[in-house]
Formats: sequence, structure tokens, C-alpha cells
Amino acid sequence: MKKIINDPDEVVSEALAGMAQAHPDLITVRTKPDYVVRADAPVEGKVALVSGGGSGHEPLHGGFVGRGMLSAAAPGAVFTSPTPDQVLAATQAVDGGAGVLHIVKNYTGDVLNFETAAELAAAEDIEVRSVIVDDDVAVKDSTFTAGRRGVAGTVLVEKIAGAAAERGDSLDEVTAVAEKVVRQVRSMGVALTPCTVPHSGEPSFELGDDEIELGIGIHGEPGREKVKLQPADAIVETLLTAIVDDLPYAEGDQVLLFVNGMGGTPVIELYLAYNSARKFLSDKGIEVSRSLVGNYITSLEMQGMSITLLRLDEQLTELWDAPVSTIALRRDA
Repeated sequence: MKKIINDPDEVVSEALAGMAQAHPDLITVRTKPDYVVRADAPVEGKVALVSGGGSGHEPLHGGFVGRGMLSAAAPGAVFTSPTPDQVLAATQAVDGGAGVLHIVKNYTGDVLNFETAAELAAAEDIEVRSVIVDDDVAVKDSTFTAGRRGVAGTVLVEKIAGAAAERGDSLDEVTAVAEKVVRQVRSMGVALTPCTVPHSGEPSFELGDDEIELGIGIHGEPGREKVKLQPADAIVETLLTAIVDDLPYAEGDQVLLFVNGMGGTPVIELYLAYNSARKFLSDKGIEVSRSLVGNYITSLEMQGMSITLLRLDEQLTELWDAPVSTIALRRDA
């Protein structure tokens, strides 16, 4: 294992310390328990958004804390759900009196721990709603989940719901728009190599030098099948066929096309895949009106990518275009 680390057990805490010192204008990191909040939290009278999950998927979630997106993020250990006390502390820290929305990826541990935190917050008269993201079309049930996994679509839910909260929408309205994004977003990924979790020191799964795993999860969970390495056009066609057929997306739809790197894939290959995806969607009569390309929800150093489509309407487009100021995503008015 070759990694830029000191002690495998201190990776998350040392990384959080670095984030805090690098971006003091955007975030504050609090410890015991660990969580990240926007620098001006709490914002009185504004709905707060809290998300979280295992570390190792950076910039998700801490990189999306800031104006126009998340109010706080609770980072668990690498590939491990945050504890209820982390989520509760983050919720308490950002509650501005207008309620708190929890955005939760559909993994059993995350769901249970966020539910417990919400119950504890309710006992303190903090109004909490929850939205479960389950955009992965690869498999119905998988390791660590009942139902579909929550993957890259989570980034889009956080951005759009965050914009609604920032403009002053009520908790009911922010929750409704987050649920709308969940209904309209679908994803699927592919892995070319495994990653290595620091505290284990071993690859998370095995792949032959000439093999790829279609439908991989963000923790290395198995996907649909192992196949021989194929040209980019063929890989993109496989992923997008499953995604388009699932919702289904139809001729005339306007979509946001999101090509996400898993941490170890060069950006040149992500743009090459984006080009393949645009050709595929054009042939289907599906119009790409917004785009996002880069490493936004990763799996340590895994090589691979995921593709996400979000069907857009006027409301979702306006919220996607709204200003945002976070470590990993910034857009001026």
C-alpha cells in the first residue's frame, strides 16, 4: 500500500484538520464528535441541510458545505457510516429555527444512524425531515443496502435543495424539491481497478488486468457483471442504456449530464467519456442542457467513473444555476 498518510487510524481526523486550515472562510471543523459546518452557521430563519456518510468519497460531503449547498456534513471513518451523535451534533449546530433536512444516501448504516439522530433532535424540538437518495440503477439490492444504493445523484440533490434553502424556501418546500430530484435522477458506475482502504491495507476487490466491473458501488460492492475491457463508447453505451431505460428518459427530455470520476481516472478520460455520452444521448433525441464533469463523489483511488442523468424542468434548472460557494463547487451570481 502506497499512500500519503501518517497513521492509518488518523487519516480522517488529520484530513479534516487540513480542510479547516485551508478553507477558514468557508467551513469550520468541530471535533469530538467530528463534523463540518459552514463558517457562518447557524443562519437564523433558514432551513439547514445536513448530510454525511463514510469518508473516502471526497469532496462529498464536506467539500459541499457552504453558501447555497450543505449547512453541515458528518464524516464517518473511511467507508463507515457516521454515528448518531455526530449527526445530532451537526444538526444542533446548524439549526436556525426553520427546521433541518437530512439528505441520506441509501446505505443501511447511514439510514439507521440518521433516523436515530432525527429522533434525538425531535426530542429537543428541532424539526427534522429526511430524504433518501437511491439513484443507482445497477442492482436492486446490494451489499450494505436494502434497495438501490445512493451514489452520484446525491451531489445534485444537495446542490438543488441547498439553493432552495438559501433563497428562503420553507422546510416543506425544500423537502419537496429534494424528493423531486430523487425521482428524476439515475446513475450507474464502472470500475477499472479497486481501491485500498488505509486501515485494511488490502484492495477492496479483485479484477483481472483485462477486466472491468459494470455497476460497481462506491465502496467496491459488486455490480452487474465482470466483463473484458472495452472501448469508451461501448462502456458509455452500456451505462447509459441502463440509465435511460430505467426512468425512462425519452426523446425531447432536457437533462443534466454528470460524468463523475471515482478518484483515480484522469480528467482527460472523463471528458472523453462525456463526449461519448453526448453522442449517445443526441442519437436518442435527449437534449443535454446542463453538464458537470470531474471528481465529485470518489472511492479513494479507484479507477472508473459513473454517469448520472437528471431530468430538468424550469424549477430544477433555476436552482441548479443558482450561486454556490463551497470548496468543491463554486458559481457566482
